[in-house]
This record gives sequence, structure tokens and C-alpha cells, in this order.
Amino acid sequence: MRHGTSFNPEQDVNWKTLKELIPYLLAFRQRIGVALLCLVAAKVASVGLPFILKHIVDQLDSQDQPAIVVLPLALLLAYGALRFANVLFGEVRDTIFGRVTESAMRNIGLTVFKHLHSLDLDFHLNRRTGGLSRDIERGTNGINFLLRFMVFNIVPTFIEIGLVVVLLGWRYSIWFALIVLIAVTCYVAFSIYATERRTAYIRRANEAESRSSSRAVDSLLNFETVKYFGNEHYEAQRYDEELASWQLARRQNRLSLFALNAGQALIIAAAMTAAMVLAASQVQAEKMTLGDFVLINAFMMQIFMPLNFLGFVYREMKGSMANIEAMFALLRQRPSINDAAQAPTLALKDGCIEVQDLNFQYHSDRPILNNISFTVAAKQKVAIVGSSGAGKSTLLKLLFRFYDASSGRILIDGQDIKTVSQASLRGALGIVPQDTVLFNMSILENIRYGRIDASDEDIYEAIRMAHLSDFIARLPKGVDTLVGERGLKLSGGEKQRVAIARALLKKSPIMIFDEATSSLDSASERLILEAIKDIAREHTMLVIAHRLSTVVDADHILVLDQGEIVEQGNHASLLAQQGQYAHLWLMQQRERSIVPTAEE
Repeated sequence: MRHGTSFNPEQDVNWKTLKELIPYLLAFRQRIGVALLCLVAAKVASVGLPFILKHIVDQLDSQDQPAIVVLPLALLLAYGALRFANVLFGEVRDTIFGRVTESAMRNIGLTVFKHLHSLDLDFHLNRRTGGLSRDIERGTNGINFLLRFMVFNIVPTFIEIGLVVVLLGWRYSIWFALIVLIAVTCYVAFSIYATERRTAYIRRANEAESRSSSRAVDSLLNFETVKYFGNEHYEAQRYDEELASWQLARRQNRLSLFALNAGQALIIAAAMTAAMVLAASQVQAEKMTLGDFVLINAFMMQIFMPLNFLGFVYREMKGSMANIEAMFALLRQRPSINDAAQAPTLALKDGCIEVQDLNFQYHSDRPILNNISFTVAAKQKVAIVGSSGAGKSTLLKLLFRFYDASSGRILIDGQDIKTVSQASLRGALGIVPQDTVLFNMSILENIRYGRIDASDEDIYEAIRMAHLSDFIARLPKGVDTLVGERGLKLSGGEKQRVAIARALLKKSPIMIFDEATSSLDSASERLILEAIKDIAREHTMLVIAHRLSTVVDADHILVLDQGEIVEQGNHASLLAQQGQYAHLWLMQQRERSIVPTAEE
């Protein structure tokens, strides 16, 4: 699969993904070192508690009455101090490493976000936005869980187990150490086996959730289309199908969880029973004191309580690893359009565009552009016209380097656009797209998006030039009016004028208008065309148009048909040729005389 996450629910979790986290953690190596010291100190204090408890019980059980007044009090104070030290070191560790985790999550989230914007247009055309956002959200949350519990639970638990096994084997019978080792080994082995079996269910549930989220987002973003065709029930049915898949995966997940919990509980119960039977027999044989019995019991409780929790942590870690793997799979995606090594910045002089023998195809069996050649001289206005599907918008995508041509070149001021940086190329191009999409922000901020550092005066000048002033003056909140998601609160013509203002604010030497007046009424179109005519004197302009009336003043007009230039010249010469352009002109003039342009 070329695009999206290459995530197979039947694959094993790739633990090598952990290596990808290391660079984000090494930036905080000093904090991690201090946190680990606190971790060890907390566990040393924790292991010392049963020994203090043993001496307290032995002293209380002793017949030496004079000592009972002083020693238990001192031991009780020591017990309290160790318990406080255990908690204190644990809290310090949590606080220090918590900041490391949060910083790592922030850095990784930012890296993924930047990387997604660096991917080519082909990736984004094939993505599923809802599922993609869920992958990122679950991935960052998975990193939080993984790092937090590895440091706060898994590592401390195994440090404590190691200390307890050594102490039990050294101070008491080797059988106690063997019971702990066998129990821990069986518990871990069973947990790994059972959890590996159920990992597929976790992944299937996540994928089903992603699909349902994508279905919901896609449907709600296109709610107008759903309403137009009365397909609410159909959309609900499709959404319910995705939810049914999620429900089935969750049910299988829950049943496997029951089996896992039952097996873990059996191992823990058997181990604690064996240890207590052995300790009780040692006390009866007077080989151990009552305090030793209490110590063994305390150690077993102290080990198996966090070990029982470790089962939950391991299960969740597996789910987290699956989520992290999906997110890092996004980072492993590579754009097909890349800057050349040490690509220079585009050096703009006059803004001249040259297209030389350009060929392009999305698929080998479907050519889109065939041997396209033309020149847009500096400060010249060149129009490209033709029927839908002729390749006009594809030509713009190649100019912006969303794709690379199959063969041929595009040059700006003599520089092949493949050899310069994409950032500098796109910085030199201003565009009013055919499909205007706005951010869910105010009108002011949407226009400012054309040039983030623009002053309010520059923005209001762009508003004036785009003939938005009267419309904005009628709004209760003026330029602070929110446009809604994808600009749905504005009409098509209003959105297009906002896009024009945004492009004007950018002040790029080369301006591109892709059907820039397609959603405007005749009065607004006339005003916008006057504005375009004004700025044409200072910019090189490339205009994609369906309405031929909008490009009659162009210096040069190219007629594109099935990916080839079939005619070219100015408006008058093309009419004189009595060819395809003249035919289109005649048809449009008849349409305008029969059906007046609808006013907004």
C-alpha cells in the first residue's frame, strides 16, 4: 500500500519502534538520570520495609520486657521514615519524568504534523482524514502510557523482584527465591502468550474505530450533499456497519481478556499459597521467627500486587505499541516530490514562465498533457481555456510542483523549478483556486493567511481591492465574523472574494487565477475583473478560465483540448480563426442571452 499507514492487524508488534523513541528522550538525558536514581532509592526503601516490620514483630513477641519500651518505638519511627522516603522518591521521580514524557509527546506530535505537511499531494488525496487524526491521537497517547508505565511500573517492579529474590535466597531458604522466580517466570510467559494472542483483537478494534471515525467525519463534512440527496438513512446504515465491526472486535477482545485475567490470578494465588505454607512450616519447626513469617508474607504481597498490575500494564503496552507503530508508519512515509540536494532559492527577476515540451500522466495508460509548450512573458496576462478535463488544473499542479512532469521542463526566469527549493517556488506564486477552502477562523485571519506578518492596513487594502468592503460592513462582527468549517457560512462568491483578497495580500510576482470568478454574479465578476486588470500591470498572470468573457483582454490565449494546445492567439485572432475557441465563444454568448446570470 503506497499511502496511509502500512498497518496489518495480523502482524506482530514491532518492538523496534521503541528505538525510534530514543532520540526524543536523549534530549532529556539528565532528567532521566535523576528520575532513575529516585526510582532506585524508592525501591531500596520499599524493600527495607519488611525487614523493619520483622524486627518490630520479633521485639513485640520477645520476652525481654525492658527492651519493649524503646526498640519498637525506634523501629516504628524508622518504618514510618522508610515509607515516607518510598513515597517521596516516587513522587519526585514521577514529577521529573512526567515533564520528560510531556516534552517528548510534544516534540513527536510536532514532528508528525510537520511531516504530514511535507508529504506530496498524492498522499493527501488518498488519505482518510478522520482515521489519520485518530492514528496521531492514539499514537501520542500511547507514547505517554508506554513511557510512564515503563518507568513508573515495569522497571521498578523488576528491580524490586531482583532485590527480593537475592535477599530471600541469602537470608532464608533458596526455596523462597525459587517460588518467586518460578511464579514470575510463569506469570510473564503466560501474559506474553495470552496477550500476543489477543493483540489482533486490539488492532481490529482500533482499525474499526478509525474507519467509523473516518466515515462520520466524511459524512458530516459533506452534510449538504447528504441532505441534497436525502441519504441520511444510507449514511447512518454505513456508519452502523462500521460500528458493528468495532463491537465484534471489542467483544472478542473482552473474552480474551477474561481468559488472561483468570490465568494470571491462578498463578499468583498458587505462588502465594506455596510461599506461606513453606514459611508456616519453618516457623513451626522453629527455623524462623514469627517476624520472619510476617516478612515473607509482606514480601510476597509487595511483589505480587504490582505484578498483578503489571499484567494490565503489559496488555495496555501492547495496545500502545500498536498505536505508536501506526503513528510512526506515517513518519516512514516518504514524499515523491523532494528538493534537490542543497537546492537554491528561486532567484526572481521578471517573473517569466516557460513551459517546454511538457508531458504528464497520472497512470501510464492515461496521458493528461502532451507536448505542451508556451511562454508567459514578464507582466503578461496569459489565459488557458478549454473544456473540463482538458488538463488545465493539472498544469497548475505541475507549476506548483505538487507533481513532477513525466518529461519536459517548466522554467521561471530561466530556472528549472525542479532545481530550486519548493518553499521559494511556492512563495513566488499567488493563487486563487477554483475550490476555495477557508479555515474555521474569522474573515480577517483567513485573509491574513496569505501573508502571516501582514499589517492590518495591508489586509484592509486587500479587502478593498477584492471588493469585500461592502459585504464586510454589513456583517454584525465585520472582519471578525467566523466563516465556519471550510467556510460554509459564506456563499461561493463571498468565499471566492476572500480567496482573492488572500492572494492579493501575498503580493507574489506571479499570480494565478483558477476559475477565480466562477461563483460570482455578473456585477461582482465585473468588479473583480477590474481589480484583476489593475494588478495585472504589476504581475505576471496565468488565468485558467471557463468563461471566455473573463479573458478577452488577455495578451495571449491558449486553447487546451485533451491535453494538447489546439489553438493560441489573442481574442480577436482566435475568433478570426473560426475554430474551437470561436465555437466556444458563440455557444457562451448564446447561453448568456438566453439565461441571464443569476444574481446573488
